[in-house]
Amino acid sequence: MQIKQLTEQDVQRWDNYVEQAQAATFFHRAGWRRVLEQAFGHQGRFLYAERDGAITGILPLGHIRSRIFGNSLVSTPFCVYGGIVADDEAARQALEQAAIELAQALGVDCLELRNQSPQHKDWPAKRDLYVTFRKAIDPDLDQNMQNIPRKQRAMVRKGIKAGLESAWDENIERLYDAYSQSVHALGTPVFSKRYFQVLKQVFGDDCRILSVTQDGQLVASVMNFYFKDQVLPYYGGGTELARAVKGNDFMYWEVMRHACETGVKVFDYGRSKVGTGSYSFKKNWGFEPEPLHYEYVLVKADAVPDVNPLNPKYRLFIGAWKKMPLAMTRMIGPHIVKNLG
Repeated sequence: MQIKQLTEQDVQRWDNYVEQAQAATFFHRAGWRRVLEQAFGHQGRFLYAERDGAITGILPLGHIRSRIFGNSLVSTPFCVYGGIVADDEAARQALEQAAIELAQALGVDCLELRNQSPQHKDWPAKRDLYVTFRKAIDPDLDQNMQNIPRKQRAMVRKGIKAGLESAWDENIERLYDAYSQSVHALGTPVFSKRYFQVLKQVFGDDCRILSVTQDGQLVASVMNFYFKDQVLPYYGGGTELARAVKGNDFMYWEVMRHACETGVKVFDYGRSKVGTGSYSFKKNWGFEPEPLHYEYVLVKADAVPDVNPLNPKYRLFIGAWKKMPLAMTRMIGPHIVKNLG
């Protein structure tokens, strides 16, 4: 067995492996290396195990270096899932050891693996912070509506009665407008336009944007990732109008409706922090939280990093950010958030 780093010549082999590996996710695709490098300037260190000329395991890693937020090797930065996918224990262990040695050679604070299931119960971890929400899509459209709990179903129907309409966008303009307004209201730095453009360029038809309007006025928009038989609404947001007309409720129903009509089988609502508004919103749809297991190897750090908006030391920053003009947050935000990973 050999451990190698992904090159351009290996991209198709890597993605072929991702396509057939049951445990692989959209965030294991080789395209994330291009995204990390082109959108953020971070180095992708994508490792794979090879035996007898065939790939037997993969581990996508991104190296993020920041004076403010630390120095880390992550699988996978800006993604909810990551970690090792392997055919057997030998490949898994070889990739794990190679990642630890790489983290030590780079002198990072820590190695972070974003697993969906626990791998090392004795490793430092964030096991109570993040959850994911996934649910099967019924092949019958009306049944999907009935599966939504009554109060949330009423919100969707209000959006329908408000005359909201949805359409697929070819560019990121309306998405960026709605998304940047939404995260500004939360006090969170916004990504650059460049990031969303690169996602569209790299993932093509597997990255689709659905926007919602009322009488031609933008209400909400969401970028969705499609992988195998799944849809993942990933980056979304609403304008000031969205709350009054239940724009976000309608928008996610439309994503589900389109998924049902095209044979998609799983709706992945993605990651939320326990106890936040997005956590409650997703539970209201009848989705049950599944814990995520982010596990760490501490190299230079003494403790697991705690860079998230729930950390009390960021409260003043969040409050000040909300008061800043939207245009200014669009200028400054990308320089901050690119180092959060």
